[in-house]
Amino acid sequence: MDDRIIKYAKVLVNYSVDVQKGDNVWISLQDCPRNLGIAIVKEVVARGGYPYVEYIDSRTNKEIINTMGDEYYKRKLSWDLPKMKEVDAYIRIRGNYNLFELVDVPTDKVKTQSLNYGEPINKVRLKKKWVIGNFPSPSYAQQAGMSTEEFENYFYNVCTLDYAYMSKQMDALVKLMNKTDKVRIVGKGTDITFSIKGIGAVKCSGERNIPDGEVYTAPVKNSVNGIITFNIPTIENNIRFDNISLTLKDGKIIKATCDKNQDKLNAILDTDEGARYIGEFSFGINPYITIPMLDILFDEKMCGSIHFTPGSSYEDADNTNRSAIHWDMVLSQLPQYGGGEIYFDGKLIRKNGEFVIDSLKGLNPENLKRGKNNG
Repeated sequence: MDDRIIKYAKVLVNYSVDVQKGDNVWISLQDCPRNLGIAIVKEVVARGGYPYVEYIDSRTNKEIINTMGDEYYKRKLSWDLPKMKEVDAYIRIRGNYNLFELVDVPTDKVKTQSLNYGEPINKVRLKKKWVIGNFPSPSYAQQAGMSTEEFENYFYNVCTLDYAYMSKQMDALVKLMNKTDKVRIVGKGTDITFSIKGIGAVKCSGERNIPDGEVYTAPVKNSVNGIITFNIPTIENNIRFDNISLTLKDGKIIKATCDKNQDKLNAILDTDEGARYIGEFSFGINPYITIPMLDILFDEKMCGSIHFTPGSSYEDADNTNRSAIHWDMVLSQLPQYGGGEIYFDGKLIRKNGEFVIDSLKGLNPENLKRGKNNG
């Protein structure tokens, strides 16, 4: 077995969900090799936990989504919701043989699955110890424009960095965000303001997503005004969107444009009332993620980026917005993407993707790579 798979499994089990003796652990693997499942099971058992494993095939799953309706998801929920309530930890890893497997499934079918199954399951999952990650399959390598070997090396560097060291460096940003009121983001096609007062900031350092590296909050629901243009491509409902631009007034998205698929963009934003309000504002700071690869678990953590999220907010940074969607859209402010500035209460805190005040410089890439477990 590849030693890197074992190291990855250790991060997932021992750090991300911190399995304890007696924990029931739901392990969900989609299009993943058996070796990963075996490695995760061995780590869970070594910690005294009880592993419960499911293997999902994406093409079979597509057939279910394409043919089943409300009654099916009602029945599936009646089986799976009690299990989710009983487990102590949840690990989901996706290999995804074809990242566009659902591209020809009608939007309303995907919406039915999300509303009737995904949303109620996730509401319970978010109260557990959980982590969601990927496996470096050839399809991800293709999407990143890399050879399989090159992507594997990139993937394991990104996913197994020294998260404990990163966590300590994040504390200063959490502290600053917790006492900040007004935020302004300026860049090409972007000039937007909002308040984060009283919402609270949360650091993500490998305990929920792998890869990880973000600090998030949410804007006060009705405080967002201005325009923001996202320069990193995004995929939602297996549809690619480029150069999304959102105009907001008093918190609501009143105009949404993109290079193509604009009708589908607005259809997603019309999923429900909450889909046109913002549920998250976050800084991406993973020092090893420097290019987009059309996978939000990676792209939202890009160093020098922020993401702004139409849809539901998280309960630990709650602005009361609720929706069936949570669509992270990424804006990089690295110089090669056009740069930009972020101001907290009128003070410049980040320019062209680099933190410029002393208390936050530990989050810049050259400092985060100094963790003892990196490399």
